[in-house]
Amino acid sequence: MSFVGGVGGSGGDGGGSGSQHHDGTETDRKKKRYHRHTAQQIQRLESSFKECPHPDDKQRNQLSRELGLAPRQIKFWFQNRRTQLKAQHERADNNALKAENDKIRCENIAIREALKHAICPNCGGPPVSEDPYFDEHKLRIENAHLRDELERMSTVASKYMGRPISSHLSTLHPMHISPLDLSMTSLPGPSLDFDLLPGSSMHSQPPNLATVSDMDKPLMNDTALTAMEELLRLCNTNEPLWTRADGCGRDFLNLGSYENLFPRSGNRGKNHNLRTEASRSSGIVFMNAMTLVDMFMDCVKWGELFPCIVASSKTLAVVSSGMGGTHEGALHLMYEELEVLSPLVATREFCELRYCQMIEQGSWIVVNVSYHLPQFVSQSHSYKFPSGCLIQDMPNGYSKVTWVEHVETEEKEPTHELYREMIHQGIAFGAERWVATLQRMCERFASLLAPATSSRDLGGVIPSPEGKRSMMRLAHRMVSNYCSSVSRSNNTHSTVVAELNEVGVRVTAHKSPEPNGTILSAATTFWLPNSPQNVFNFLKDERTRPQWDVLSNRNAVQEVAHIANGSHPGCCISVLRASNASQSNMLILQETSIDSSGALVVYSPVDLSALNIAMSGDDTSYIPLLSSGFAISPDGNHNSSSAAEQGGGASTSSGFGGGGGSLITVGFQIMVSNLPSAKLNMESVETVNNLIGTTVHQIKTGLSNCPISSTTA
Repeated sequence: MSFVGGVGGSGGDGGGSGSQHHDGTETDRKKKRYHRHTAQQIQRLESSFKECPHPDDKQRNQLSRELGLAPRQIKFWFQNRRTQLKAQHERADNNALKAENDKIRCENIAIREALKHAICPNCGGPPVSEDPYFDEHKLRIENAHLRDELERMSTVASKYMGRPISSHLSTLHPMHISPLDLSMTSLPGPSLDFDLLPGSSMHSQPPNLATVSDMDKPLMNDTALTAMEELLRLCNTNEPLWTRADGCGRDFLNLGSYENLFPRSGNRGKNHNLRTEASRSSGIVFMNAMTLVDMFMDCVKWGELFPCIVASSKTLAVVSSGMGGTHEGALHLMYEELEVLSPLVATREFCELRYCQMIEQGSWIVVNVSYHLPQFVSQSHSYKFPSGCLIQDMPNGYSKVTWVEHVETEEKEPTHELYREMIHQGIAFGAERWVATLQRMCERFASLLAPATSSRDLGGVIPSPEGKRSMMRLAHRMVSNYCSSVSRSNNTHSTVVAELNEVGVRVTAHKSPEPNGTILSAATTFWLPNSPQNVFNFLKDERTRPQWDVLSNRNAVQEVAHIANGSHPGCCISVLRASNASQSNMLILQETSIDSSGALVVYSPVDLSALNIAMSGDDTSYIPLLSSGFAISPDGNHNSSSAAEQGGGASTSSGFGGGGGSLITVGFQIMVSNLPSAKLNMESVETVNNLIGTTVHQIKTGLSNCPISSTTA
């Protein structure tokens, strides 16, 4: 059926008769502009169109006389028919292209799946990664290993042949390894087998998923409700229950008032080896209450939100999943291991109930309380009284968070003297550290979701917001990797090679898939009289980096990309390049952060090709990282001398006060072998010990010779 727009009053079949039956209104005038052609007219027009899609005036007039239509009607019909034919062709082309696109996409998916399950035809195992930017890296490692094997075989053969055969080695070209490639060397000497190290494996593993019986659920619910009521009173009551500490934003619990308000039954508290830590702190965070609740009730998001505090987290059972598609009334049985970023401080393990409830519109409470699980054996012997936070929505996406930490712990080993003040005052695991970390991480997540607002953020190097987010995810993995390498977590796959020696260095090793090989991690903590702010400025400033970075061979570095990830100027991600590095394809990815509880400077060498993949917004999960860096915290002694700083300890926006010194945890990771069956070499352990010792000496010398301002550069 075909319609054509005619001209009012013009000739045609019935074209001028419509006015005899209508009153000339606007609606009627519109109706008589449309004419339905007969089947004979359409057939004749179609045959003419096949012969000539663009008729001239003479042909249109001839058709007009034959069909009894106006020439203008003929003209419009041919225009409409040409448009219709063009649309049909475009539709057919689009369908063909779509089918081809779907075919290519399916082939791409099939190829990816085939690569995941590819099998080496020679050994029957998975093939070695063929990413081009890893080829040179792996070849250099293999070259170093083969050279060592050749030297050892030459030594053995010379004993039987009566003459040295090491002269063959002179024909080999020397392999150049820059200082940044220390992780690629393989040193001769006695080796260690992971499986033969006495007491070397980590002490425990988190309990498996628990089965909650119908008899246990009422007890769990009663425990959670009682804990919630206690936490609400702890959050909303001030003196005499809480005493404000001088010069800081945290409150300490008055144990006498607490015991009168919440009398305990049983024998808890009668053990003289038990020590109670209780603190309260509050702050404004840049995240709404519902989002915070969602992250707190997810053990994976919980660990990502607090990578410096939560060493391990696992949901053992979901007693109640909540109501109405929210977490209201949700009750989870969880395992949690908390850490301080130092090899000198033991972690604390808890099996706890986590309960979430909406108190009123826009106000939520999340409470944690220890729960006895028979299969849970803790190394820390810690018990968590009702703790957690009260979250209250505020305008513009902000929330007020009031945090309470109340723990009773039995010390099985004496606290190291460097951390005695920090731990006994309830600072190391206290509420202020949780709130400060939450504030900083919420700003980081906001930066992750927000587009770049400054030209410096992208700087022409990172081309897109997707690249920025990819770089931030890569840096977050680097920081998490560093935190797990320097703490004493019981739930890693590392092997303790050397426990704290005379200089306090702890060395562990583990077999890593990315980078593929054996990774050696070493960490120690030392004290400086300088304030944390000044230490942070010294380590962050690229101008002073050559004074302490042993692996850079005292080469100056330049920042080539910058991503701000917080309101404090010290919170950022940088890409650094050595000005005269021997390897132009090796850059340094670095993240720095600072808040009132401490600061971090974490970095890792990254291949240029791998970094380009991250900057383009692609997947970064397989990019290898060897995280090294520093964790800086106050020493807890606000009366200690800071004369070495020449009065440079003024209070700053980060919350660090002027009194007291700093505790610095330095950690390094190096790759000692890319072979799965490699034995760890004791000279590699000695190398990483020397690396840490030299770095500590350089930092002390640099800070004593080059005092800097307490404001962030």
